[in-house]
Amino acid sequence: MTGLPSRRQVLGGAAAGVLATLAGIPHAGAASAAVTYTAPDPRVWIHLNNGWRFIRSDVAGAQAPGFNDSGWTTVNTPHTWNAADGADGGNNYYRGVGWYRRHYTVPAELAGKRLYLQFAGVNQVADVWVNGTYLGQHKGGYSRFRFDATAALVPGGDNVIAVKVTNARDTGIAPLSADYTFQGGIYRNVSLWAVDDLHVRMTDYAGPGVYLRQSNVSAASATVTVTTKLWNDSTTTRSVVVRSVIADKSGTIVAETSSTAQTVPAATGTEVQQTLHISNPHLWNGLADPYLHNAGVEIHDVTGGGDQITDVVTERLGLRSIAVDANTGFRLNGSHLHLHGVNLHQGRAGKGWAISDADHTQDFDLISEIGANTVRMAHYQHDQKDYNLADERGMIVWAEIPLVDLVTNSAAFTTSTQNQLRELIRQNYNHPSIAFWGIGNEQIDYNGTATNTLLASLADIVEAEDPDRLSTYAVRGEDPDNAQAGLHTQTTGFNKYYGWYYGSKDGDLGAWADNLHANSPSRRIAMSEYGVGASTTQHELNPPKPAPGGSWHPEEYQSLFHEAAWKQLAARPFIWGTFVWAMFDFPSDGRGEGGQPGINDKGLVTRDRQIRKDAFYWYKANWAATPTLHITSRRWTQRTDATTELKVYSNAGQVTATLNGTSLGTRSSSDHIFRWPSITLRPGQNTVTVTATINGSTHTDSVNWTLG
Repeated sequence: MTGLPSRRQVLGGAAAGVLATLAGIPHAGAASAAVTYTAPDPRVWIHLNNGWRFIRSDVAGAQAPGFNDSGWTTVNTPHTWNAADGADGGNNYYRGVGWYRRHYTVPAELAGKRLYLQFAGVNQVADVWVNGTYLGQHKGGYSRFRFDATAALVPGGDNVIAVKVTNARDTGIAPLSADYTFQGGIYRNVSLWAVDDLHVRMTDYAGPGVYLRQSNVSAASATVTVTTKLWNDSTTTRSVVVRSVIADKSGTIVAETSSTAQTVPAATGTEVQQTLHISNPHLWNGLADPYLHNAGVEIHDVTGGGDQITDVVTERLGLRSIAVDANTGFRLNGSHLHLHGVNLHQGRAGKGWAISDADHTQDFDLISEIGANTVRMAHYQHDQKDYNLADERGMIVWAEIPLVDLVTNSAAFTTSTQNQLRELIRQNYNHPSIAFWGIGNEQIDYNGTATNTLLASLADIVEAEDPDRLSTYAVRGEDPDNAQAGLHTQTTGFNKYYGWYYGSKDGDLGAWADNLHANSPSRRIAMSEYGVGASTTQHELNPPKPAPGGSWHPEEYQSLFHEAAWKQLAARPFIWGTFVWAMFDFPSDGRGEGGQPGINDKGLVTRDRQIRKDAFYWYKANWAATPTLHITSRRWTQRTDATTELKVYSNAGQVTATLNGTSLGTRSSSDHIFRWPSITLRPGQNTVTVTATINGSTHTDSVNWTLG
């Protein structure tokens, strides 16, 4: 289940039972005697993904418990109603209302608990009812949200949950427009959480309620300030102690502290801040060593002299320092790290946005295979599974909100956009992989007062919410480099499409970067997007630049483009990060090009994840340490010209080739490209084989091409 907690699932269990699991672990205020720590988990989590009824229309009265939904379709969440029509072209996919309903019997043993319904992602507006009681509305299609359903749910009895969803155009919610399909539905997981009346707050923009701020991080020491937001939903004042424990991967405690007891009145909350110091910490060091600690925060009810753990939140913690220099680029833990990676959109063929944990994992397997060390999660908050995978694999993340293209000068739009930014930051604050908060992408009319006022407010929110990370923004490539929008943030990305929408692939990108750096030497700049379309069924030897909106997007041009682009980018260390657009082909129903209506075909991998395009292997040969040996144009199996080129991408020093068993000789290369510029095919089938020794082992690749 995508993005759901990795902690064990528990049903019921009194706090006294939880205390029984703490044998050998000191309670608040006691001297530490334990060597290892296993966090108790008094929370209850239950997934509610199965057994929904769905109809893709607006139906009067569907929120009523007795409404007859027997004629609706049975679905499980994650679910979207645009998996098919949002990817077939024509820009006519359904944008309107859909309803979801399900019956659920809350376990009787949860009586007395606080019950929260959690939605990991619903696009774009959700209204939620339980047993006919309206819980509220959430606006924004990409962030998690929760409603307190305690008063409406009946433990031990049948309950009816009804959700009205719409992805209709709404001028009060970002994004107003973008180059992707806005798929409607409950497309991420739904769950029920049960906590004690005395708990870590669940409704702080649906964040974890525990925030781990790290500072002065080095190999010698690290400081972690733990902020815990408490809430007392009981009818009496409670006396509370907060215990925070940081343990390493083996469970060994590396730091802990307990607060003094403080009173929390009924129906109110408080905030507890604690500082812990760690000596000789094991750092989170990107791909080289993505080491994670666990930070557990226990809420102890010590009212009347007792000691009962009522709630525990455990968050992963990766200790690291980040910085960006205008001349030398990104630094992780004080050492230079050139960031090179990809842009990632959610979704895939056949499923749309309604994807599983296994799908997310496969995406990161492919991103890892290519050798990327950074991911821009465009153009919105992604599922928690993506950020978790980035933490675990050591990828540096650019996270951003869905402020794309257009803004409206309205209080509703401003408030909604600011809320989406706060949700992004608070829900993802503890992920060590995230280094950059993106406040927008390619706003049109940069010099408009409304646009710049909004962007300035968003940059201020980043500074207030998280001054330790860097704010960033992606400037539209056609606009001047001094566009105001790119000056609000601490760093700036540029979406440049030289060699596709304008200009030449050969030299324009490097010349632009040099000019910008010379004129604005203090600006910290990244290449946030660059790429071209490619069809795996269209081929041409050394093709000229195709028409971007045309039907002919030969795979070979994408390879030539990325060869030229990467060489220019790699030679300029002042560009702190480079992000290929995009890792995977993705739906954009308004497009009709490259022989694939409704698809943006700039991906290095096809939308079904079945084909790695040739350009994928170009980057793998440059970025990855794993052996790479790949014959390009391999899918061009039916040939009409006897004379052709053999081109190979490899991280070997030398490659040897044969054609139909006859040697073509050995080539050396210093740029990972090996060419035999003129080979002659015979009529019928031809077999091309290449071999190379990489890291002491022999590797082979082979293709069959038919002439005639």
